[in-house]
Amino acid sequence: MSGAKRPSARERWGRPAALTIAGSDSGGGAGIQADLKTFQALGVYGMSAITALTAQNTIGVWAVQEVLPEIVAAQIDAVAEDIGVDGAKTGMLSSAPIIRAVADRVRHWDLGPVLVVDPVMVAKSGDRLLREDAVRALIDELLPLAAVVTPNLPEAEVLVGHALTTDDDLRAAAREIVALGPRAVVIKGGHREGDATDLFFDGRQELRLEARRIDTRSTHGTGCTFSAAIAARIALGDELADAVRAAKAYLTAAIEHAAPLGAGHGPVAHEWALRRTTG
Repeated sequence: MSGAKRPSARERWGRPAALTIAGSDSGGGAGIQADLKTFQALGVYGMSAITALTAQNTIGVWAVQEVLPEIVAAQIDAVAEDIGVDGAKTGMLSSAPIIRAVADRVRHWDLGPVLVVDPVMVAKSGDRLLREDAVRALIDELLPLAAVVTPNLPEAEVLVGHALTTDDDLRAAAREIVALGPRAVVIKGGHREGDATDLFFDGRQELRLEARRIDTRSTHGTGCTFSAAIAARIALGDELADAVRAAKAYLTAAIEHAAPLGAGHGPVAHEWALRRTTG
C-alpha cells in the first residue's frame, strides 16, 4: 500500500514531468544523461535521482561510486513532493540497499502505476553494473511494483534463471517475468540475430514490435533511451502498449540519425525529434 497519492505535475502545473532514478554517465550517452535528453526530446520535463557516479566513455567503465541509499531516497522525495511525477523509470541500481530504498519510495509515492524498470545489469562494454546480491532484491522488491520491465536477452535469462534461444523460449519467459509481479514486460531483441524484434506481454496481449537492424556502432545507451521514452510517453498519457510502440519508433530513429562519436560504442541521436521542429 502506498503512503501518499502520487502527485501529478501534469495536473498541478499543466506540464508533464518524468523522473529517472539511475546512474550518471560521464560520457553522456547512457544513464541519467540519456534519460534527460530523451525526456526533453519528447516534450516532458525531466527530473533525476542519481544512484551512482560513473567514470565512463564509449569504450568502457573506469570507476563507479555509489550514492548513499538515504540520499537516493531524499532526491525522490524532493521532486515528488514539490513538482510531481507523471512517469518514472529506474536504471542502474547497483546494490540491494539502494534497490530497497527506491522500492520504499516507489510505494510511498505510489509510483508503481507509472514505473518502468530497466534491469541494468551489464554495460554495453561488458562491464557488470549490478552486483549479485542486488539481483534478488530487484526481483523481490522492485519488479512487483512496476508497470513494465524492459530486460534485454541476457537480463531476461538472469530473471528467469535459464537460457533463452527460441521464440517459444521468449514467449514462456515473458509469462514467467510477468508472474514475478510487473504489469507487463518487453523482452528486447537486440542481442538476437536478424531484425531487432521486441516481445511485449501484459498478461493478456502479446505483441511483436519489429524494426530492421541498423548497421552502426552508435548503440551506447539504447536500453536507457528506450525505457526513458516509455516513461515519457506514460507521462504524456499514453496507455502502456501505445507507450512502448512509440518508444520503439523513437529509439529506432535515434539510432538511424546517430553520427559516430568516440572510439567505441557511441551514443544515439537523442535530439533527432527536435531537429525536425527546429530545422
